[in-house]
Amino acid sequence: MSSAPTIPALLPTYAPYPFLLLRGEGDQVFDDQDRAWWDFYGGHCVCATGHSHPKVVKAVADQAGSLLFYSAAAALPVRDQAAEKLTAFAGMDSVFFCNSGAEANENALKMALLLTGRKKLGCFMGGWHGRTLLALSVTDDPKITQPFEDQLVPTQRLPFGDLEALEAADFSELAGVILEPIQSMAGIKTASKTWFEALRAKCDAAGTLLIFDEIQTGMGRLGTPFAAQFYGVRPDMITSAKGLASGVPMGALLLTAAVASELKGGDLGSTFGGGPLACAALLATVDVITSEGLMANATAALATLRKGLAGSVVTEVLGEGLLLGLRSAHAAALKKHLLTQHILVGGSGDPTVLRLMPPLNVSPEALEALVAAVHAFEVP
Repeated sequence: MSSAPTIPALLPTYAPYPFLLLRGEGDQVFDDQDRAWWDFYGGHCVCATGHSHPKVVKAVADQAGSLLFYSAAAALPVRDQAAEKLTAFAGMDSVFFCNSGAEANENALKMALLLTGRKKLGCFMGGWHGRTLLALSVTDDPKITQPFEDQLVPTQRLPFGDLEALEAADFSELAGVILEPIQSMAGIKTASKTWFEALRAKCDAAGTLLIFDEIQTGMGRLGTPFAAQFYGVRPDMITSAKGLASGVPMGALLLTAAVASELKGGDLGSTFGGGPLACAALLATVDVITSEGLMANATAALATLRKGLAGSVVTEVLGEGLLLGLRSAHAAALKKHLLTQHILVGGSGDPTVLRLMPPLNVSPEALEALVAAVHAFEVP
């Protein structure tokens, strides 16, 4: 009789690093042999203020000592403070707290369908928005969307950043249009400010709600609080997660007053959304980003990398701030080489592009190490 397969207690999802990660500090993580690794991956764009920033750690510990949790059934000062701080930082009017980026996107899309009464959504080629059903509907990744095709809502998908295609499109049936201001998984693809302005005008003319998926571009990563400020276009909704609370799980749906005023009690809800620990971490995160000049550091780091990597195997540095792509014909080999130099980077859907999403307080020493390692790479 054949034996049953051995299944690990923790279901495998991603291939892990070839070491055990035990702790982190600033822009480095440390393994079980206490070896340091420069972290240019940031836990997939999550560790905005670096690993275990003292202000964030203290805020979480202090909150845990007074109240670990209560749901939205009770009014909590820390939750109200977090809402005020985040809406002011993002330039929006109201916020619904949830638990993840996919949940934030799911709720944004659901509200667009609810408020417009339309049945179709707009999205873009190369977009990646999450694994819940509405988020899958607007995600351009067949390997995760095809098994659920029968459950997905109708969409209209356009080429990202293509002004001519945008102008020719008909938005009259679209409840909402969602996009990543910089497409991360697709290989750090960008669009022009003119294109964003045209998209805003197109949505206004059609009565279509514009949704910025800022799960990666937000929280200071582009050198501005959100990409909405970077491109000078205010969407109807912004979704946020990742670096929102420096690694404490948290998502947020930010809304303009015009959208928020159309919602009623019960349209949105979440048991754990806006929990005290996450709200305390969010308050500390915004404080660190603003008081320690992390947005300026993101802009300066980009300039350093573009200058330092010139003439290397990296032929182009894509993106803005610290959401970057390194284009190289030898990207896969370069990634392996960087790992041997104790430097962590990410891949992308484009086999020629490696992604950098380090903490916003990435140090000059980390940047120097990355530049030196890239220049030391020998083409196989």
